[in-house]
Amino acid sequence: MIGIVIWVSCLKSETKEMSQNATSNKAFEIESNSIDYVDASQRNGHVKDLFTLWFCTNIAPLAVITGAMSVQTFHLNIMSALTAIILGHFFGASILALTSAQGPQVGIPQMIQSRAQFGRYGALLVVIFTTFIYLGFFTSNIILSGKTLHTVIPAIPVPTATVICAITATLIGIIGYHFIHKFNKIGTWFMGGALLIGFALMIPHVTADVLAKGSFNLKGWFAMFCVCAIWQISFSPYTSDYSRYLPKEIGIFKPFIYTYLGAALGTVVAFCFGMLAVSLFTINDAMEAVKTATGGFGVVLMILFLCNIIGHNAMNLYGASLSFITAIQTFAGKWIPTKSTRIILSIFVLILATSTALWASSSFISYFLNFIFALLFILVPWVVINLMDFYYINKMQYDIASIFDEHGGQYGKYNMKTLVTYFVGIVVQIPFLTNSFFTGRWANVIQDVDISWIVGMIVTAVVYFVFNQSKVTARDYTVSTKKC
Repeated sequence: MIGIVIWVSCLKSETKEMSQNATSNKAFEIESNSIDYVDASQRNGHVKDLFTLWFCTNIAPLAVITGAMSVQTFHLNIMSALTAIILGHFFGASILALTSAQGPQVGIPQMIQSRAQFGRYGALLVVIFTTFIYLGFFTSNIILSGKTLHTVIPAIPVPTATVICAITATLIGIIGYHFIHKFNKIGTWFMGGALLIGFALMIPHVTADVLAKGSFNLKGWFAMFCVCAIWQISFSPYTSDYSRYLPKEIGIFKPFIYTYLGAALGTVVAFCFGMLAVSLFTINDAMEAVKTATGGFGVVLMILFLCNIIGHNAMNLYGASLSFITAIQTFAGKWIPTKSTRIILSIFVLILATSTALWASSSFISYFLNFIFALLFILVPWVVINLMDFYYINKMQYDIASIFDEHGGQYGKYNMKTLVTYFVGIVVQIPFLTNSFFTGRWANVIQDVDISWIVGMIVTAVVYFVFNQSKVTARDYTVSTKKC
């Protein structure tokens, strides 16, 4: 836990040095908001913090391991793997950044915003699914962090280490928004600096023979591109949660560009780190390859990765509690959740996930992650609907009072056009799916490459456009009439 102590000490030091800043003063205060609207008087965040949040969050062991797939699974050489990773992440990050840019305009978390698109009760579909994802990743990460802590300090048994890491992540999540941002702001310097050192140790070993390993093949290249794009898109349900405290006047571009660059660059660095390590050494375990490639510095990397897992898991805990509150508040229209509600539900998530983690088998992480990634096709139509509705249909304007209205206000209890679009977007993907549990009839249009998400995005966009074109036409006519 030495790394965590140093990390938090730096947090305290920075907070003290910047004591004149209102946001810094709030870093160690328990956040008072839950899913409620963030008033203009509380909008004092820094847009640059979106870069450090998404940069640091994505430098994690799972990203390193996934990056190694470009060589281990798809047999690409270093240069073709590099282009697939860069282009895939920069494409996917554009979608992630567009959802993040919504936060300052609406001032509410991402999932409750779905009521404006699906209706008050209709939004429960995506809220429940997202809650399940949060819980699964939180459980998987506390298992991973417990094993990592045990590796760093063998004297701590794995069960004890698991509980320690789970409680630490929960405490960060309970303190909330400002502390999560500050944690990742400090972490960016630690993780970014550590990977630079790691690259400096590995690059001298890149010889002509290493560069000659693998080859360019379109199937493998496109498969890796898809993996990277889906990686970014899968973070979309998180985004407004961490941008909603920014002033509305900041607009769209700045939140977009800082999120975009942070998410894309952080993940590209982590993916390439794993890709380079397994290119240098023929070792199946990517993290073992990293330790071998970086020598004695590998121990430092493991400690920092542990801190990063805990910080990332705090975001899973935070998101899970907000999604739980959103689901409960759907049936209690006049209830205004407080920070106490968020704390209680965070503790509930801690107990539930830790109990599962201690009970789970050694193969739980692998099985569950395969299951979650297999279900991501359910997320794709939501992303398309979310972006089209916010940017095209409603021109970045939502009625917040209707979102919290117990009868759904102008958005109603169900939006049947949106629900039909959502289910169509799911169904059209099924024949193209290829994962650990299911292979569709047309899954091998490109051998071993899952293109279902591309089909889902295109069809969902077309159907949603057709269903809502009359609404857009009527709005444009009203606006032009008023101008006349």
